[in-house]
Amino acid sequence: MKTILIVEDEKDIAEMLSVFLENEGYRTVSAYDGLEGLRLFGKERTDLVILDILLPKLDGFSLCKEIRKKSDVPVIMLTALSDEDSQIRGYDLMIDEYVTKPFSIGVFLKKVAAVLRRRENPRTELLSWGDIFMDRESHTVKVKEQEVYLTGREFELLALFLADPHRIMTKDYIMEKLWKYEYGCEDGIIYTHIKNLRKKIGEDVIKTIRGVGYKLD
Repeated sequence: MKTILIVEDEKDIAEMLSVFLENEGYRTVSAYDGLEGLRLFGKERTDLVILDILLPKLDGFSLCKEIRKKSDVPVIMLTALSDEDSQIRGYDLMIDEYVTKPFSIGVFLKKVAAVLRRRENPRTELLSWGDIFMDRESHTVKVKEQEVYLTGREFELLALFLADPHRIMTKDYIMEKLWKYEYGCEDGIIYTHIKNLRKKIGEDVIKTIRGVGYKLD
């Protein structure tokens, strides 16, 4: 049984998430401030962390930063902040998903399942392009023989390019493949992931085809 740590200071929301997640067959553990969340993360064997940004004692960004020092466990960030800067900061901390309140519980549960599935079912193909090598089985990526860490969504995005390296990936195609369960996603989300991926694998690897999309270069 997968264990999910919920760090949310609004107890009614934390309890609601716990009930719905446990109905889906997950085990949940809850904390109501960032420091307690960090303590529980060190104590529990956690498969997924769901955390809010505006937490007392230790905010969600700081908590995520501390978690990333110890683990690459998938993280879903909840927030009432919908500005792009907050989302970019979250993705810079290598979160896997970003959920803005209020949200559909059905879509939220799909995101949880998708994030966990990405970790559970890595594929076995070895993919490469230039100095970039991806092993789907071990969920690793190396650039010039140096391993780099990618979030689950970044890994899927790079795999999309590597699996069909000569194809121009339109924004609609990327949206369909990687955000099929979501609504309200905008081009800015794709751009943010591309930007973060470029920082990790090289600024010139993914070329922008103006007005169309992206392709490997």
